[in-house]
Amino acid sequence: MTAHWNEVGWPERIPPEGRAETVKELHLKKTDIFMTLIDEGKIPLRSGVLRLVDEAIERGVQLAVCSTSNEKAVSNLVRTLMGEERREKFRIFAGDMVKKKKPAPDVYLMAVETMGLDKSRCVIVEDSHIGVGAAVAAGISCLVTKSSYTGNEDFTGAKMIVEELGDDAATGVTVDTLASLLD
Repeated sequence: MTAHWNEVGWPERIPPEGRAETVKELHLKKTDIFMTLIDEGKIPLRSGVLRLVDEAIERGVQLAVCSTSNEKAVSNLVRTLMGEERREKFRIFAGDMVKKKKPAPDVYLMAVETMGLDKSRCVIVEDSHIGVGAAVAAGISCLVTKSSYTGNEDFTGAKMIVEELGDDAATGVTVDTLASLLD
């Protein structure tokens, strides 16, 4: 929220001295609402996510979720939408684990360091210009899958932009597609 309002302008009703506390309160409220929607099954996974995750797991690819949300919300999302078996294959890195959230690269750099990865062998799948900015700042290749919320954003720096990952491996994004984006 801070990055967004810094970019587009802060609402007049939020004075500069109250911004940090207001953003914290709004994030907590947003997380509560989001977790309720997930638990009620009202937020589905996007096309192709499970197919690509299963392919990556089958091929032994290390997986992580790097989010601006807090760890509890991210873990709940992955567990509820993908199942516990898949959840166990992911490392979770969240906004409450780093000093600066996206578009700062901190969460991606933490993941790379913690997992002992080579950035040149990693690909980030993102859906917003803020996430792309974080990926680019981290020096990691990035594929964007547009969403209804971010479809018109500027994804400069992304190596590839797609409408969706796709449920059909023959026409959708695959692990090989991601590998082709490596530097």
